[in-house]
Amino acid sequence: MTKLPAPPLPGWIADMLPEGITRYRLQVGDMQLHLMERGQGYPVLLLHGNPTWGFLYRNIVRQLPPESFRCIMPDLVGLGFSDKPRQASLHSLANHAAWIGGVLDQLALQRLIFVGQDWGGPIGLHALSQRPGLMQGLVLLNTMTRPPKPNFRPTAFHRFARMPLISDLVFRGLGYPQRWLHIAQGDPGSIRGQVAKAYHYPLRGLKNNLAPLALARMVPNSQQHPSVSQLREVESYLKTFEGPASIIWGLKDPVLGRAMSAHTKLLPHASAIKTQAGHFIQEEEA
Repeated sequence: MTKLPAPPLPGWIADMLPEGITRYRLQVGDMQLHLMERGQGYPVLLLHGNPTWGFLYRNIVRQLPPESFRCIMPDLVGLGFSDKPRQASLHSLANHAAWIGGVLDQLALQRLIFVGQDWGGPIGLHALSQRPGLMQGLVLLNTMTRPPKPNFRPTAFHRFARMPLISDLVFRGLGYPQRWLHIAQGDPGSIRGQVAKAYHYPLRGLKNNLAPLALARMVPNSQQHPSVSQLREVESYLKTFEGPASIIWGLKDPVLGRAMSAHTKLLPHASAIKTQAGHFIQEEEA
């Protein structure tokens, strides 16, 4: 594994990260992915979703003793400090899973605990499904891990993301949703000030903010959507997983708050914890 230098962080962001964090990049195909790590113990892969980055897990990592856990936080391609391709067509569930799979191959881990939220759930799980036996424990946080049912209706957020022109204007021109993450929270005050600024910072400017809209459009709007086949594979993989699992959910999530029951049915042996947090549960319950 060849670790490449990470881009510099502003001091005010670095000051909010846990002590002992190391940062680097890995080359996976044509893309460089940014990773943060802390600790030397049992590997824990913590994968964020749209439109955040590894910063989302900083408070969880603080609570995990570095001598017991090796916390690994990649940034998805297009987000955080990973490469940001200009072609929206590159953003697919298959491609993102392949990029994270390339990271896993370079890390050469023998076992890990996986923590996934939002798109991080299916992306990471699809990569892990191609590497049998690697995942030994699982934590799901406000995510989706199965294809939609026939005749489903996408959420208002995802319907808006497919409206021609106006969605491009709002997502790209106004920096949506990264400038308004607080509205998805149970406690809107949980993402304010410097924390809110840290989520917007990597996506500032038109050349950097293609991914939030592209990932919103990765959510299926029909049974023919390209993501559906990968979500079926993720669902099948989870049905075979018998290791320890936890499902921790923010019920105040306006996008996925009602999706907890689908996951408890998929993983009936998992412990299930309901909270009054919103979509970015790590900012409220960590």
